[in-house]
Amino acid sequence: MSRTLVIGDIHGGFKALQQVLERAGVTENDQVIFLGDYVDGWSESSEVIEFLTELSEKQECIFIKGNHDAWCEDWLASGQSPHVWLFNGGRSTVESYKDYLPENLDLHLEFFQRMKNYYIDDQNRLFIHAGYASMHGPERDVYSSNYRWDRTLWETAVAMDKKLQRNSALYPKRLLLYKEIFIGHTPTLDIGITVPANKANVWNMDTAAAYTGALSIMDVDSKEFWQSDPLPSLYPKEKGRN
Repeated sequence: MSRTLVIGDIHGGFKALQQVLERAGVTENDQVIFLGDYVDGWSESSEVIEFLTELSEKQECIFIKGNHDAWCEDWLASGQSPHVWLFNGGRSTVESYKDYLPENLDLHLEFFQRMKNYYIDDQNRLFIHAGYASMHGPERDVYSSNYRWDRTLWETAVAMDKKLQRNSALYPKRLLLYKEIFIGHTPTLDIGITVPANKANVWNMDTAAAYTGALSIMDVDSKEFWQSDPLPSLYPKEKGRN
């Protein structure tokens, strides 16, 4: 029986990715939606991209572009590596590509270029890396960078009164546009939660795999989820993005 699965920010944690896919029992019948930030942090960013490229040839995968992916794409395209990117995990990504041939770099660049800004399924569920600012949805956002950088959508969901019903005049209009919204980008550890966090109709799948947390994958229908071991235990000689 096929499932739709969603997975949070990976940040170069290839060992965690392999582990969580195995624990979830992912098969070629499953659709897997990745919420972005595949690179920057742990030492295996290039391995993550290589694996995902091959995985997409075997089963249905949807790849959302995160802010770190946009940085990496620019580097692969131009060779330029701004300090802000290197400081925020990019250095480990550059290092992971040191032995790649130019033609293989081009294949990875094409992978980044094919990523989506967001995805809306047939049940009106939105999958996006960060968020959007427009009251009319991401397609009407003035700044496309919001897809990869916005935190106000999650902050709004967190700040809401849990008792507020969807038919209330005070319910944030941005959240009414979709049945559910799945995001990454902002670690759930920021609010003291180590598992996928649900606030209003927003599910945050970034369980801080870039730092001290685990990588998470969830069945979007049943809400059953699986996690890897905490990333520092999988990469004991590294610091991730700490």
